[in-house]
Order: sequence, then structure tokens, then C-alpha cells
Amino acid sequence: MSLGDDQEGSGGYGGTGQTRTHLPGGTTDPYGGARRTGRSSSRSLVTVVGVVVLLIAAIAFANRGGDDSSSAKSAGSRPNTSATAPTGTKPVQTTPGTIPTGYAHDAQGAQSAAANYATVLVSADILKPDQRTEIVQRVFVTDKQAALTAKFNKAYSADFLSKLGLDQNGDAAAGHTYVSRTVPIGTKVTSASATSAAVEVWCTGLYGTAGADSTDPVTSDWFTMTLHMRWADSDWKVDSFSQKDGPAPVPGDDKASSADDMAKAVEEYGGFTYAR
Repeated sequence: MSLGDDQEGSGGYGGTGQTRTHLPGGTTDPYGGARRTGRSSSRSLVTVVGVVVLLIAAIAFANRGGDDSSSAKSAGSRPNTSATAPTGTKPVQTTPGTIPTGYAHDAQGAQSAAANYATVLVSADILKPDQRTEIVQRVFVTDKQAALTAKFNKAYSADFLSKLGLDQNGDAAAGHTYVSRTVPIGTKVTSASATSAAVEVWCTGLYGTAGADSTDPVTSDWFTMTLHMRWADSDWKVDSFSQKDGPAPVPGDDKASSADDMAKAVEEYGGFTYAR
């Protein structure tokens, strides 16, 4: 669940699969068959070396800069990946169990902050009054904290929480686990200056209540958050944020897990710290 200028819940989960290995030549015995001759082994080695050389050449060609207009156009039509802290500067300072702080004073630092803040603004923790206070203090600029605290408290009222099957402390009933976890897919800076930045964070996630008799099963969601960041107190903080649906891919055909499996997964698998 989240709150912004335009907010909705979030969520998502994945399935598992199996891979079957088929041995070449139809044999079921990887150690059986006649022993290869030295000539055959040499020929195989030459073939492998040749393939490796071709692969290296292909990779080098793909990464080579050039003036070919068609290649430049093709490359320009796709978003580029960025290495994390290519200069060796630590991208974020954090202590396990806390919200990461201490971001670099540049566009990458703003994106790292936005991605991490998105995960807590659309989380189960934001529904808990005690943890909500800490989130607001760590995520938002000082002059917005009082107003946002009042706004959050009004939105996440006891009546609202009861509709989610939660008590006034944001806890699920016995035998149930409330889930709201966000996973950033990518970030984009739409505007930036030395003291501010607007960052879009494309997210997926999962939300709902895991439990045998739950009427709100855990499901998935895709959405984009826009966080307006401000450089304050030597760090990136959120000045305001909003949320909209999508972009969403075509749903897959994964088999839905049981409520028990989903609750167990959420409890056993911790979240990540995101940084570019």
C-alpha cells in the first residue's frame, strides 16, 4: 500500500521451473561408448578454440564504438545499463534492518535513493504506526515530515487497516501474513539540478494477505512511482511523490503458490538494497 498524489497498492510473485538436460547423440551414458582418438580430440579442441575466438570477436565488435549511423540509431533506441559505482565510491551507506542513507550527490545517487525509498513507501511497514514514524523521518525532507505524518495517519486509519484484515498496529490476524513488497525494475531521471531531481521508478511487487481463509490473496502489480528528490542535510530526501499504473507485461502462466508457501517465502526471503 502507498500514499502519494496518486497512489494504489502493489505486488507480484514468481514461479519455479525445471530444466532437463539432453545428452548429444541420444546416449544415456555420459561415460560410455568408444574412446575418441587423439586426432578426433585435437579436431574438437581446434573447433572449440575457433568458436571461442569468434565469440570474443563478436563481443568486441558489439562493444566497439563507431560512426555507422544505423548501428548508432539502433543502440540509441535501447536504454543502456549502468555499472554500480564505477569510480569505486560506495553507492550507499546502510546498516542491516534500516533504511539506507548517505547517497552520492549526483544523478546516480538520486536514483539509488529513489529506488530504496520506493521499497519502503510501498511496504507493509508503512502501515505500522511506529515504523511509519521512522520511515517519514528517514525518507522525507524535514519541512514536509509533519504534514506527511498527518496525511499518512489519516489515510492509514484503524478503519482502513481493518478492511485489510489488520489491527490498529498494522498486524494481521493469527494464522495470516500481510504482504506488501516492492521490487524496482529500473529508474529514470526526468529532470535534475544540483539540489533537486525527479526520478521515475518502475516497479513490480506483491500485495495481499496470505492465509488459508484469506479473502484477499497475494497477487502481483506493476506501477511507476515518481519521486521528487531534494538534496538536504547532505543526502537525497523525498520532497513529494506520486504513483501510476504500469507499464505491465503480459501475464505469464506460472502456477500460483499456496498461501502457506507464499507466507513462508515472504518471511524467509529478505529484501534488497538498491543502488546504481
